[in-house]
Amino acid sequence: MSEKFLILERSVRDDLEAVEEIYAALAPAPLSGEETQEELIVVAFRLHALYSAVENIFRNIARAFENTLDDTTGWHTQLLRRMRLDLHPVRPAVIDASTYEALDELRGFRHVFRSVYRLRLDPRRLSIVLETAWGVRDSLSKQIGDFLEFVGGLRDGTD
Repeated sequence: MSEKFLILERSVRDDLEAVEEIYAALAPAPLSGEETQEELIVVAFRLHALYSAVENIFRNIARAFENTLDDTTGWHTQLLRRMRLDLHPVRPAVIDASTYEALDELRGFRHVFRSVYRLRLDPRRLSIVLETAWGVRDSLSKQIGDFLEFVGGLRDGTD
């Protein structure tokens, strides 16, 4: 059992490094409003990548603890919802309600960005999503760090 948690812990830490690299490359919030469409596309792509990295963390957690996602058509939403659930004695909640709300906004943005082919990015709307991403950075990092402490206890056999 401890091998599974070691793999989970290392995978999550690796994805957290990717999240920090994306934040380091991400434009500061808010946008100036002077950005070209090409510059806005780069910001949007990084926001897309940011949520994808966070979702990968959550997918690995779900695989380690819950094993499946029942509804394959809505699994992105289902996965995010699960991460705010306290599944004691299996695992604690990974994120709280306010972090969930912010990440759900990023999830929705990613869906639109991936799905719309003739997208002209509105700098005001993109700025709101960007501010949300920056606003959730610290709480997300802390909450995933707290969850990793729980996983470390399982790995070491202390929980």
